[in-house]
Amino acid sequence: MKVIIGSKNPTKVQAVKEIFPTYEVHALDIPSHVSSQPYTDEETRLGAINRATQCVNQDSDAVGIGLEGGVMYVENQLFLCNWGALVTPTNQIFTASGARILLPIEIDEQLKAGNELGDIMDDYANRKGVRHNEGAIGVFTNDLITRQEMFMHVVKLLRGQLEYWNN
Repeated sequence: MKVIIGSKNPTKVQAVKEIFPTYEVHALDIPSHVSSQPYTDEETRLGAINRATQCVNQDSDAVGIGLEGGVMYVENQLFLCNWGALVTPTNQIFTASGARILLPIEIDEQLKAGNELGDIMDDYANRKGVRHNEGAIGVFTNDLITRQEMFMHVVKLLRGQLEYWNN
């Protein structure tokens, strides 16, 4: 079976490869068709669905996976959020969300100024390529949870749904 992931971000691609080790995994640079910085659960989820759907449109025999990171507010506090979507060749859609963590007020202020979380995190953590490595989740958990691990959890939820509903 073939899986296409709608991103070439190494943390997302490796997450899919880890959870689908016997599948042929291909990565395509697929747009999310949402804001470059999704600001709600709904927008982040839609970005994941859009990516997964476009993957299946590229190859109708493949399972498409979209993974999207975003932010969302709970009681005026900004949290990191993430969503995944899996679309089957028959256009069945499964979605799942993962870890959430409170972001510092400085991050909120910079996002409101129009910056993307990935760019902000490089400066905030004084590191390069945070979005392609540990992610904000890694920075704010002292590397106890990495971005790849966070997305692996989401991909496990997607695979589990696929297996349950197709058995």
